[in-house]
Amino acid sequence: MSTIENRYDFVFLFDCEDGNPNGDPDSDNSPRFDPETFQGLVSDVCLKRKIRDYVSYSITAGAIPEKGNGIFVLSGNTLESRQRLPFEQLAGEDKIEAKGKDTKPTDIEKARQWMCKNFFDVRAFGAVMSTTEFNCGQVRGPVQITFARSIDRILPTEHTISRQAFTGEKDIKIRHGDAGPQVHHSLRPLSRAWLHHPVFAAKTGFSEDDLALLWKALGNLFEVDRSAARGTMSSRGLYIFKHESKLGNAQAQRLFESIKVGKNPGVESPRAFTDYTVVPPDPGSLPEGITLIDGLA
Repeated sequence: MSTIENRYDFVFLFDCEDGNPNGDPDSDNSPRFDPETFQGLVSDVCLKRKIRDYVSYSITAGAIPEKGNGIFVLSGNTLESRQRLPFEQLAGEDKIEAKGKDTKPTDIEKARQWMCKNFFDVRAFGAVMSTTEFNCGQVRGPVQITFARSIDRILPTEHTISRQAFTGEKDIKIRHGDAGPQVHHSLRPLSRAWLHHPVFAAKTGFSEDDLALLWKALGNLFEVDRSAARGTMSSRGLYIFKHESKLGNAQAQRLFESIKVGKNPGVESPRAFTDYTVVPPDPGSLPEGITLIDGLA
């Protein structure tokens, strides 16, 4: 598997209808939004979780091999249990030993390389793996994702449901269920996301195969993450700008801004994806050395 030799910048468009895409636990799980503009937000951590889950589901379904595609930040597992693995696997062959902060630098490096080799999310996103007795060092990943922000403002609403079955006798007098916060519709672009560190890709071993899996995950991550609470969420666009050089042939923001998303004529408050028009740049207008790839084609 060859490592990445090019810089990539990409724009990911997705929408949410009648659901809560990423509740904020500090605000009673209400949809996240910018308090000044009321644009909806989805955190990078949320999107990375969905990518990780897609890769994990793909392994379970037999679509990709388990070897080399494990997930480090795995739901229901402690980080310590994952960091212990290289020290168990390499104890006999390389005789590495876990001593927390006193672990030998050579042993930390061997453990770090093992983690990169065996976990997809470590190769892609990097990880801090030095916080337990099993010190595997730190890795900066080549795939960097920012918060997603909706095109237009959102109006979070709550809908209360009536309960017909109760947990216990003491609950019978309670005639209402919990209110569920929702967003009626919002189109959210991941407008500042990039894979622009080929140097870090070389350090983690992030390969062309890993990149293809990342694109596939972004195109299908909502298909394996359905929930009534999240309503209908769909991947609507993945526009990938490939640079000829490792450092890049154009500024990322210039490329991001070339993707035009606007409301259709006569639409004041969009209620569906069809109320928008997405216009990617003409290939002939792109800076020299840039190729545009439709990741959902």
